[in-house]
Amino acid sequence: MRTRLAIKFDAAMERWFPERRVFLKSDTDTRFIRLRPVTQLVAFTGSSLLIAWTIVATAVILMDSIGSGNFREQAKRDQRTYQARLNDLAGQRDSRAAEAHAAQERFNAALTQISVMQSELLESETRRRELETGIEVIQSTLRGTMKDREAARAQVASLTERLDNGGTGLAMDNGGAGAPMDFVATALAETAAERDQIARDAEDALLAADELSDQIATMKDQNDAIFRQLEDAMTISVAPLDKMFRAAGMPTKQIIEQVRRGYSGQGGPLTPLSFSTRGEEPSADALRANRLLNQMDQLNMYRIAAQKAPFALPVKSSFRFTSSFGYRRDPKTGGRRMHKGVDFAAPTGTPLYATADGVVTHAGWSNGYGRLVKIQHDFGIETRYAHMSKLRVKVGQKVSRGDRVGDMGASGRVTGVHLHYEVRVGGKAVNPMIYIKAANDVF
Repeated sequence: MRTRLAIKFDAAMERWFPERRVFLKSDTDTRFIRLRPVTQLVAFTGSSLLIAWTIVATAVILMDSIGSGNFREQAKRDQRTYQARLNDLAGQRDSRAAEAHAAQERFNAALTQISVMQSELLESETRRRELETGIEVIQSTLRGTMKDREAARAQVASLTERLDNGGTGLAMDNGGAGAPMDFVATALAETAAERDQIARDAEDALLAADELSDQIATMKDQNDAIFRQLEDAMTISVAPLDKMFRAAGMPTKQIIEQVRRGYSGQGGPLTPLSFSTRGEEPSADALRANRLLNQMDQLNMYRIAAQKAPFALPVKSSFRFTSSFGYRRDPKTGGRRMHKGVDFAAPTGTPLYATADGVVTHAGWSNGYGRLVKIQHDFGIETRYAHMSKLRVKVGQKVSRGDRVGDMGASGRVTGVHLHYEVRVGGKAVNPMIYIKAANDVF
């Protein structure tokens, strides 16, 4: 059975792979190698598999090469897109910085205008009180003059009546001796002249009173316009500051009380002003002026508090954000760890500035942080500036917002040149962007 199958298989193979002989001839002998159909089939199959494997491997290599090229191009495109986005963000940041500077200028101009208006209001109020006092004096004089005029008229009427009766009354008044007619005429002339003078004085007083009334009405209109301008200025100035503190999670009432307590006993601009009523019932203008003065005092408290909270950027030159606040992956351990600040990247030596008034509590090397500066501010706030290349402050030094504290560098555990900026409240790290974003529309 096997022989028949073998014969049939060989016969079928003979059609495609006929038996061949390979002769090997030497000088003394000739030999040959017999290539049977099965042997040729095995050789052909092996060669086909080798060629197929070569083709597949080449295709895989080519596809991998093409795919790698596409990935590189995609990475380059992503990098260009990311760079364009960073440039756009830098442009927006510069624009916001310019807007903030312009807003600060407008804020300073508004404060100057408010100060001028306040002085004008005080002068106007003083002048109004003087005019009211003058009107009261004139009215009192006018009332006395009117009484004198009426008395003079009564006297003239009495003398005229006596003359009409033949001077009998005059004679009786003079002890019966009889008054001369020239004396009576002189008395009548003097009385008439005095009456006319009193009438003229009364008319002049009425005209002066009308003029003073017009001046008072004009001054009231001017005062009302000044009040409206001051009230608008207070609304424009106080509301953004109040919103800024609330956006940063800082209670405004406690902050104002703390600032006032910190300056208690020093007087000066922190002493609230008010119009004295001298024991009288306060007028509407006095109440209005006292409300404005309270708002000015509140604005002054906000201004002082704003200088003591980190409502500013530590970098004024061009920069880009490289890492935000929150959890991120540690490249060394592969785990997640808390990033307690924000990172600003810029060239080495870029100036770094204090973001609020305070006192330097640390200026030196710290593990991980490298060259580190810590500044303690009011309200339990602390700011930290890490990885600097150079320190420009000392421990115990008082700094104001905008004072240079150091230069950007790459000291400590870093992967590149940048500033690590932290804000801590009561020792707990908070997102610095809360304060920076809250001040965007104010400073």
